[in-house]
This record gives sequence, structure tokens and C-alpha cells, in this order.
Amino acid sequence: MEKKRIGRILSPLGILGYCIGEDGLERLWFDAENEKELETTGALKELDSVEMELKKELSEYFSGRRREFAIPLAPAGTLFQKQVWEALQQIPYGETRSYKEIAEAIGNPKACRAVGMANNKNPIPIIIPCHRVLGSNGSMVGYAGGLAIKEQLLGLEQKSVELL
Repeated sequence: MEKKRIGRILSPLGILGYCIGEDGLERLWFDAENEKELETTGALKELDSVEMELKKELSEYFSGRRREFAIPLAPAGTLFQKQVWEALQQIPYGETRSYKEIAEAIGNPKACRAVGMANNKNPIPIIIPCHRVLGSNGSMVGYAGGLAIKEQLLGLEQKSVELL
């Protein structure tokens, strides 16, 4: 049985849930406050350092002191989804891209809608920054955590960039 650490983190966006497996962070999700059972499996001492690093990096991000994450990631997805998620991680902090630009970045320029679906399935928001993707006209479109959270994340990053 694979060992997993599951827990919650208090953030400016509310309570985030997380799942850490043996290969790294597998999931991060919004609105974990009302979940009744967050079950951790197996002996987990070896996952303690990853959990501590996740909490540290998220705290630094929300305070405007971290622009890139170093925690190991292990999102489950298709090859295409993983290509999209890798491209999202190349978007610089405080900047945005369109779905079309992401499709072009992965060498599949006609896959704009599929990029949108991969964004929607992103299991590690914030760290895999799907909030940095906008519609081709620059409009705020869909976000699994809701558009208000997307606006907050973009606002946080823009504010931190302006302080430089």
C-alpha cells in the first residue's frame, strides 16, 4: 500500500486540502474545511519533511516572498495533461498566457479547448499555476476554485511584482 499524508492548510483563500504520496504532492484543493474524513495511510515519518516544505512554500507564496515552488510534484493525469501542466509551470510569476499560447507552447496549436480541459483537471492549483491562463481576449475565464480566487491569486502576484 502506498503511503499518503492527507491534511489541511489554513490560507488566505480558506482551508486548502492536500495529499502527499511517496513521489511528492499529488493533490491540492480548495474548500477543505467541511471534509469530515481526511484519512492518512501507512507509516508516514518520511513524508513529514515534504509536508513541512509544502506549508513553508505556500506561506511564503501567500506573503509574496516565493515566486517558484520547489516541492516535488506527482500529479496523476494523461500524457497530454502532464504536458499542459508542465507548460503552465513555465509561465513566469505575475504574468499570464492564453489557452492558445499554452497550446502553441506544447506544439499543438489547435488544442485550445483541450488545454482548457487539462487546466480544469489540474490536481495541484496554485503550484501548477492554472490561474495564470486567460481567454484569448484577456478575459477571466473558468477556474476550479472560482473566478474570485483566480482574481485573488493574480492580484497577489501582480502586487508582489509591483513592489520590485
